[in-house]
Amino acid sequence: MKDYIIITDTACDISPATLKEWGVAYLNLTYRFDGEDKDYTGEETDIKKFYDKMRDGGVAKTAAINPDAFEKEFEKHLKKGYDILYLGFSSGLSTTFNSSQIAANELSAKYPNQKIVCIDSLCASAGQGLFVYLVVEEKKKGATIEQAAEYAEKLVPNLCHWFTVDDLVYLKRGGRVSPTTAFVGNVLGIKPVLHVDNEGKLINMTKARGRKISMKALAEKFGEFASDKKNGTIFISHADCKADAELLAQNIKEAYGATVDLITDIGPVIGAHAGPGTVALFFVGKER
Repeated sequence: MKDYIIITDTACDISPATLKEWGVAYLNLTYRFDGEDKDYTGEETDIKKFYDKMRDGGVAKTAAINPDAFEKEFEKHLKKGYDILYLGFSSGLSTTFNSSQIAANELSAKYPNQKIVCIDSLCASAGQGLFVYLVVEEKKKGATIEQAAEYAEKLVPNLCHWFTVDDLVYLKRGGRVSPTTAFVGNVLGIKPVLHVDNEGKLINMTKARGRKISMKALAEKFGEFASDKKNGTIFISHADCKADAELLAQNIKEAYGATVDLITDIGPVIGAHAGPGTVALFFVGKER
């Protein structure tokens, strides 16, 4: 059996050190603040300073990974004899996955005896990270690239993403809520509870009044949808609000006896759209 490497991108919000531990390669999405002429990656970003700059009114714009970058990264591994399994950022939120397919098509003609499999996770942030982790675990059990890809495809519709934001202005900028809704919601302290749907897009589901209530609402979604409340893997990500993420983990443990496996930062690419104060919960469910 030819060995293969799993590749992802930094929209997964898993640290480079952790990805290295998992044996996963990655490509960087980038961002820049308005008025700057340089693109930055998450690796060169002080995440607290990033969110403080957003709080001070800075507007960050993000850029997808282009086909050339994918071609360069993929070919580096193909030359070493590896097949490639790429697990990518949701096509419902970025053109990154489309770029990976363009690169794969170009390289398949050049390397006809090697496999390049690209799978659209329809995930974002640590939901994508959880997706990658679970596929890595299958590889560790001895799954071939075909078996790992089949497992990943079956997992996609069951990877639950639930999150809430602290300030609606960032969702307003992205067209997720109207200016009126954002203004009234912020005045009244309304925190929307959103999820990523079966097409990998953000959907506004319910509303909670107040921060603590929104953490309880997220925990309740775990209770409603989780396929294994006792032993399933749970990831949480947060945008410079670790105490809220820990409160959510505590709510889940107290209500369902479940332990959160990983709490991680929301990186600048996802954070640019969600804003500081975002908390997100990820787990495998009966449905999204």
